[in-house]
Amino acid sequence: ELADQAEIAESMGFDSFWLPENHFTGPAAIPSPLMLLAAIASRTSRIRLGSTSYLLPIRNPILAAEEVAVLDRLSGGRVILGIGRGFQDAMFKIFNIPTKQKRAIFRENLNTMISAWRGEPIERHDGQELFLSPLPVQQPYPPLWVAAFGPLAIKQAGHLGLPYIASPVESLTSLQTNIEQHRQHAAEAGHVEISTTPIMRTVFVTDDSKLERRVKESLKTESAARIRDNQTSVEDWAIVGSRQYVDDK
Repeated sequence: ELADQAEIAESMGFDSFWLPENHFTGPAAIPSPLMLLAAIASRTSRIRLGSTSYLLPIRNPILAAEEVAVLDRLSGGRVILGIGRGFQDAMFKIFNIPTKQKRAIFRENLNTMISAWRGEPIERHDGQELFLSPLPVQQPYPPLWVAAFGPLAIKQAGHLGLPYIASPVESLTSLQTNIEQHRQHAAEAGHVEISTTPIMRTVFVTDDSKLERRVKESLKTESAARIRDNQTSVEDWAIVGSRQYVDDK
């Protein structure tokens, strides 16, 4: 079904197709987004292929760098790698990762991956230097975006000089504030202005008022557990309504 959706998206002119990563969440879990994106790559030819939160702390960085490079080769250089730390304490426990060290491990693993993608030696063994192979089509590596759903994560993304992917249920007001903070953190770290600002929003266009109400009710029910705030309105984070309303937003 995902490959079918990607084919339809490509035929309609969409620029990119994205998958998250999540573990132990039931039938809808996506523990291996790159594997699914590889299947989608075989059915498409133009659309960019993105992960919203490829979790670095739970992975061997060299193996992760290899898998990303293979996907970039397979897709002809269409990968956008959204990377993340994760937030589920149970997940970190299962993978034997100390939760308090996730940001440090994230940074260390990212540095290792970038070094390998740049063609720098990974290791010396029996007097020989070992290098990553194959390297990504996109050199030195695919675009990197950072999933950041809190102030510390936004700060880390800014200090890395990388675009940040906001939570899809972050209010439009807080989104504007966080984008400004992210840019400030980037400037503090000496990075030039970050030109890419990813925005992950739920958008539904309809002129049918009854359908609009149904969609909003469905979104409210679906997101209640994630937001943990029954007072938060769908209008705070989703854009649902007529073409004119969506255009104005």
